[in-house]
Amino acid sequence: MYGYNLKDLNIYTLEEIQEWGYIIETFKYLCGINTPKISYASQNPFNRYIKFPYLYQTMPNILHIIAGIMKLLKHFNWTWVGIIIYEDDNSLKFVHLLKERIEQNGACIEFIEILREWPVVGVNKMHQTIHKSSTKVIISYFEMYLSWAFLNQIRILEIPGKVCITITDFDFTTHHHDLTKPKKNNTLVFTGMKKNIPSFIKFVREVNPIMFPSHPCTKYWWNGLCEFFCPQRIRKSCKHTGAYAYFNHCTNTYFASSYTIYNAMYALAHALEDMLFSGSGNTTLWNGDRQRLSDYLPWKLHRYLRNVHFKNVLGEEIFFDKNGDFPMDYTIINLIFLPKTKLKYKIVGSYKPSAPPGEDFTINEKEIGWEAAFTQSSPQSRCSQSCSPGYRKLPREGKPVCCYDCTPCTGREISNQTDMDDCIRCPEDQWPNEKRDACVPKIISFLSHEEPLGIILTLISIFFFFITAVILGIFIYYQATPIVKSNNRNLSYILLIFLMLCFLCSLIFIGHPDKVTCVLRQAAFGITFSISLSSVLAKTITVVMAFQSTKPGSKLRKWMGSRVSYSIVLSCSLLQVFLCLIWLGTAPPFPHLNMEGEDGTIQIECNEGSAIAFYCVLGYLGFLAGISFIVAFLARNLPGSFNEAKHITFSMLVFCSVWVSFIPTYLSTRGKYMVAVEIFAILTSGSGILGCIFIPKCYIILLRPERNNRKYIAKK
Repeated sequence: MYGYNLKDLNIYTLEEIQEWGYIIETFKYLCGINTPKISYASQNPFNRYIKFPYLYQTMPNILHIIAGIMKLLKHFNWTWVGIIIYEDDNSLKFVHLLKERIEQNGACIEFIEILREWPVVGVNKMHQTIHKSSTKVIISYFEMYLSWAFLNQIRILEIPGKVCITITDFDFTTHHHDLTKPKKNNTLVFTGMKKNIPSFIKFVREVNPIMFPSHPCTKYWWNGLCEFFCPQRIRKSCKHTGAYAYFNHCTNTYFASSYTIYNAMYALAHALEDMLFSGSGNTTLWNGDRQRLSDYLPWKLHRYLRNVHFKNVLGEEIFFDKNGDFPMDYTIINLIFLPKTKLKYKIVGSYKPSAPPGEDFTINEKEIGWEAAFTQSSPQSRCSQSCSPGYRKLPREGKPVCCYDCTPCTGREISNQTDMDDCIRCPEDQWPNEKRDACVPKIISFLSHEEPLGIILTLISIFFFFITAVILGIFIYYQATPIVKSNNRNLSYILLIFLMLCFLCSLIFIGHPDKVTCVLRQAAFGITFSISLSSVLAKTITVVMAFQSTKPGSKLRKWMGSRVSYSIVLSCSLLQVFLCLIWLGTAPPFPHLNMEGEDGTIQIECNEGSAIAFYCVLGYLGFLAGISFIVAFLARNLPGSFNEAKHITFSMLVFCSVWVSFIPTYLSTRGKYMVAVEIFAILTSGSGILGCIFIPKCYIILLRPERNNRKYIAKK
């Protein structure tokens, strides 16, 4: 050994390690509490570096495996799991950290079963808990030597519809012996990634077990190589095999912890080499006195182990991180139970903690041999079914957060992802679609010339306009007849002209509202109707004055004439114009986008600006109509030659009825229907005046001309 160059250790086969007696003896000595140690089996990661700063590990770190488990759960969307462990400090701490990580990721644990001892009662209770649970995923964690026995005892591999995720570095044998019930192929094993060490098979076949320490397991292990199912390349010739217990290792691809032991031994050898041949090592009296070397090692080897860094025979970099752990990748294995008591390993995935995000976890679902009980491509493990888009999760009282009901989004809210905790509100200019999984632009709504309602109102307005124009033409054509002259011909012309304008102004209300049309709508409506009503009032007052002036000694005779009528029309109209100017000067109407008026629509409407001014204009029209109605009603019994008062009474009755019913209807509607209500009121009240006052006269003029003479009027 003394003639070997330790810098060439990578070229030696494992059988040469047995010649390094001083390394083995020194390693035996390094078992004190404060001396460096390399472990190939311990998985204790919990504050290990603080409690055991001189302990190094070549086993997978459980903390990293927890991260790998979370990747696996997330990949399959498993949010409802159970955990089973055997009671010991490591397992309890592991469960605490795993539970914390599971809850942080929004998943839940249905149960945590801890087996505190091995009696049948405890095992049966755990089996019943697993069998009755609703979760499909069971995570198990035990010490390495308990793995296989534990799974067999609680019979988890026999329960249909359960996926077992177990963490172990124990090599399950490729033969299983418990055939009382068929095993399910739903077991996924997280284990450190193992490599096939070159020349190791040759070493196993040729090495003499006598050279190793005497231990019962050593005999069983070597006797297992004599069995008939061992491949010819490593089968040993034995006179008798004896008992080999569970050591059916010859059919394994890799032998137990050989890879971690291999790295541990070479790490120690390189650390010793670096220490012995370092600059400070020259002061060591190396004369073959191993006892003196052992005295020197404990306080110095630690620094060299911490800094060891080399490539093994597989070309992999070997070093320990700041916590004394050997960076290792992990393999995910699916156990496949075959006929004739055979067990097959199938590597279905891996987890590499040091790899970049997105490349650290891989899983090949097609390679996993799920049992036929899973009807879907992969098992589903959830306390509640996923809430599809359009729904949100509604937690169940007293249950974990993973247990919930699905309730549809309401109002202007949607959910565009699966399992959303809360619905999200659509922007003001958008509205949920029918499925409530997306926001769509709201429909622009206004009373258009192209829609049926707008077309109908337009045609009615034009119709009444032409009717009024025809009546005006008739009155002009028959202006010399007694019936036209006796009812104040000029006021009739003014009234008919402004009724025509009233019918036309209703067209301004139809179409896309803009700044100009919003201002013109109410102003034109208010002024034209005030002139029309002023003309009606003037006609009514003229009738009364004409009757009173015929009485002997009446002082009203001097007020008779067209100037009084024009003065009434002008003064009453100017007051309305004044009100409109104040309205337009202070708070004029303006276009407004009403987002809230109707679901799914943006109503483009004209805001009155000042509601007080709007109702003042309407109120003034009502005042004029009311005065006209009262005066006409009082004059209804005048002689027949002045019977226009009766027609005015009915016309004002219609006008007032329309606008009194208009106000509540107007206030109870929104959008284009509010506009339609106002247009309807304009057309109805205008047509009421037209029909009550002028249609009877046109009937006489056109159809009963014999009545259109002074003699007939005098008889009336």
